[in-house]
Amino acid sequence: MRRVVFRREQTCQGPLILVNAAHPLAEVPPPRLTDLTGSGVLLEREAARLLNACIHAVGGRRDIVPVSGWRSRAEQQSIWEETLTKEGADFTRRYVALPGCSEHETGLAIDLGKRAAQIDFIRPDFPDHSACGAFRRLAAEYGFIQRYRREKESLTGIAEEPWHFRYVGVPHARLMEDNGLCLEEYGNFLRAGPREYALSNGRRMTVSYLPCPRETAELTMPENTRFRVSGHNDGGLILTVWEAIL
Repeated sequence: MRRVVFRREQTCQGPLILVNAAHPLAEVPPPRLTDLTGSGVLLEREAARLLNACIHAVGGRRDIVPVSGWRSRAEQQSIWEETLTKEGADFTRRYVALPGCSEHETGLAIDLGKRAAQIDFIRPDFPDHSACGAFRRLAAEYGFIQRYRREKESLTGIAEEPWHFRYVGVPHARLMEDNGLCLEEYGNFLRAGPREYALSNGRRMTVSYLPCPRETAELTMPENTRFRVSGHNDGGLILTVWEAIL
């Protein structure tokens, strides 16, 4: 067995961090970023790799374009102020997150658009048909969720955004999709008890929530167990354990 120690600051890091007005993002160095196909749009490396794989899988390279990925806090502030001036307070609150409360600052969120001569930066067109629709239906298999849905507006604080996708990883995207959950609901879903998920190859994964009330938390794991831990930005950690291969 091996002893694994988690630090409290890890609760604010990882692909499952919750970022909204009630859970602002701590000012931390940006994640490892990569340029999406030379577009100048940046995304965290793992998220970028799987985004490209999903777009390729649906044959969408000619039709789907990245519009906005990672943003610095200063850029988010500028977008907020410019939108407020041009569109007014109500529109801005519905479609633009406050600086420090934007998923774009994590490098895990991407706004996608249908290729066109002109694309609206704040609300790009991403229809539910052709390659765009195929991407939406396959996204969870690659770890992405449509982050802001109409029926979840009271929880997310953001209006429906069919173009905004968030990388949370596998199996979390599938668990959220299958159970009709947004990221705001996922922590409570896991607090109710560990959840199991079977990959397409039959290998099982178990996901559980770990509260981290002190500066450190400890966990004992079998030596050869593969696992991953992500903070949820609410004082807790989400643990994903892969079934051992015998």
